[in-house]
This record gives sequence, C-alpha cells and structure tokens, in this order.
Amino acid sequence: MKQNFLGYKLRLARTFHNMTLAELGEMVSASRQYMQRLETDDETCPSAEMLAALADVLKIDVAFLFDRIDEVREDQGHFRKLQTTPLRVRSTVLSYGTIFTVLVKQLEGYLDLPPINIPKVEIGSKLDIECAAETCRKVWGLGLDAPIVNMVRALESAGIVVTSFEGVSEKVDAFSLVRGRPIIVRNLDKDSTSRSRFDLAHECGHFVMHDGIVTGETDTEAEANHFASAFLLPRSAFVREFPKTRTIDWPQMFEMKKRWRVSLQAIVRRAYDLGILSPVQYRNAQVYISRMGWRKNEPFEPPIETPEIIPASIRYLQEEEGVTVADLADSLHITTEMLKALGVVDFFVE
Repeated sequence: MKQNFLGYKLRLARTFHNMTLAELGEMVSASRQYMQRLETDDETCPSAEMLAALADVLKIDVAFLFDRIDEVREDQGHFRKLQTTPLRVRSTVLSYGTIFTVLVKQLEGYLDLPPINIPKVEIGSKLDIECAAETCRKVWGLGLDAPIVNMVRALESAGIVVTSFEGVSEKVDAFSLVRGRPIIVRNLDKDSTSRSRFDLAHECGHFVMHDGIVTGETDTEAEANHFASAFLLPRSAFVREFPKTRTIDWPQMFEMKKRWRVSLQAIVRRAYDLGILSPVQYRNAQVYISRMGWRKNEPFEPPIETPEIIPASIRYLQEEEGVTVADLADSLHITTEMLKALGVVDFFVE
C-alpha cells in the first residue's frame, strides 16, 4: 500500500529546528506559500528532488515524512508561564516532545522501564495541597521527616523520565509532558541546583494534582509551587527544625539548606506560608537575600543530579543487545544529530 506524504510531519521537523516557513523555503529554493501548502494541503506532494532537499536540510530520512505518529498536543504538557512563552518556542518544545516520546516508546519495546506510580489527588484548598504532597511522599516511600537526597532518582523510581532538550530547555524554566510515560524536561542552564530540584518538584505537582487540567496560568502554577514546597519541606519536620529566633539566624538557615537541599528563598517562603515568619520578618529576609546577592548565587548548592533511566537503558542496549545510536536514529527516521538535540546522545557509549 502506497504511503501518503504527511504535511504535519514536515511541520514537525521544521518546528523541531525552530525554522519559519520562509526560512525553510529559502533553504530549498521554494516560496513560503509552497511550504505552507505542503504542510496543510493533503493533495500536495513534493517531487523526489524536493523530498531529498527537505530531508537534507531537516536532518531526517525521507521516510520520516511518510511515517504517521501522534503529535504531543499543548494540552498534554505543562508549560511554566504558558501565556508568556512565545508560540514559536512552544511549537519547538512540542516537536521535541513528540519525537522524544517516540524514542522512549522505542526503548520500552526493548526494556521494562520502572512502572508508573503517580498518585492522583483532587485539590480544593491549600490544606489539600499539603496532603497531596504528603500522600506522594508516602506512596513513594520517602517518609515525612527526611530530606529527599536525590530528586531525579525519586521521580525516575516512580516511572517518570527526566531529561533536557538542547537549545530549547533554557528558554523555559521547566515543563512536563503527559502522554503515556510522563516526562519532565528541566532547564540545565540554571546556576542553582537547589532551584532545579524545586522545578522538578513543581512539575511533579502538576502530575499529582492537575491530571487532565490545562495549566500555565496563575492559579495552577501557584498550586504547583505550593506542592513543591510541601513536598521538599514537609510541614511537621520543617516546623520542628526551623530555628525559633527573633531575628533570622542565617548560619542555621544555611545548615537547613545543606540538609534539605533547597534554596534559602524556598526555606524563607515555607516559613512564611506556615506562619512561622511574620510579614515583616519575611520582607526583611527577602531584602537581605537580595542585598547579599543570594537571589542569583547562593552558597552551598547541592550536587548536580543526573538522570539514570535513559542512560542505563541505552547502555544496556548497546552492551547487551548491540543496538547502536545509528540504529535508534534509523528507527525514528532521523539523524544522530537530532538525537543529540534531544539530550540523549551524550549518554551513549560510542
């Protein structure tokens, strides 16, 4: 049976490379209007020469343009600051997410990845959010009295894939995709590892509380922030350990930071939300943090946490099954260069 040219796959490849219609058309000596017609008109099919040129520019195999896959939709993802994220960036992110989810599905065809174990909790109040965070900790066996030593490992043990997309992730704080296996894409350009852990907990909150809900506006982002705070700093342990002094004892605050692996700002905000700090104390603490330059560069940052599921899976396939980088790229009808953009090639043992 003859396969039809799929215009949406051309758009997917184009937006993956963050190209406009005009930019792609210029590279293959065609008009913007013709490129648009290729993407939207099912009756239009490029010549063999044009197909070869498009594949060359977009770093794909011609077969990519004829292989039907399901695209990740915007309502299947949680974007921080959705309303202010440019459409072009969101389109690129969704293109990356679509191809990455296909890659993960390919890996699942070879291996048994950790089962997905994410509790779903309906919320209606701040107390509900506290309970949601505590429920998640209990389900994952993390308890309510100890810090989470490795946030990435905690998420991946629950079947969540953590990754980053080269050249795209730095344009957004963090985002997550929910289609089949949940995926969190983090921003590796952040200087603060403690804030990166908070971002991961924030996206986890979306998974737990916002299943099937479009997020990105003020309320859902505030809920996810509250969840992250409660998840990383459970209230009973935090109230017990927070130093009870008239003025903030910053050396003790840094000891809390080193133990719980969160930022000073997160600790101060948690204390304010739980009523330990007054509005005046909270305001003074924020001013002091800014004056000391800690808003952008805090001392005593925790170690960098690296993903393990994808690296371990790829290493196993190479060492035990003989599946190479080129094999995986070929299965997706893309080049190894595109795999590198997905943030996975560096994990391969060449």
